[in-house]
Amino acid sequence: MKVPHKAHVALVDGERFVLLRNDGQIFEPKLSKVAEPDLEATNFSAGVKHQDDAGQMAGNTDLNELAHAAAATEWLNAKAIAGEFDELMVVADPKTLGEMRRHYHVELEKRLVGEVDKALTHEPLEKIGKVLANA
Repeated sequence: MKVPHKAHVALVDGERFVLLRNDGQIFEPKLSKVAEPDLEATNFSAGVKHQDDAGQMAGNTDLNELAHAAAATEWLNAKAIAGEFDELMVVADPKTLGEMRRHYHVELEKRLVGEVDKALTHEPLEKIGKVLANA
């Protein structure tokens, strides 16, 4: 997958959010950490759609994780509206990515260059770069 030079990469899961930047080439990303914002998860209505009986019985619904995904998206929306980045790739586990998509602002959508549905927040930067290059 193409990761444009100087594009930002948002790594998100239900507990962690890390913003990276590609300082390498388009097909050979070299990622560096830009920020790891401390988010306050306040949007607990984020998981309302996940409040079905099957999800609750299986224990698949964690409102804290979904609220964290919403908070990360709100942070990214604010940065996109402020024009603080031009291109963004989002990397998140499938449930987090699904929740994030529900909260994308139009300005954030304009800047999206790709999405990868994998849980990589605890992997080394080199491995993340390889996964993105091969996606």
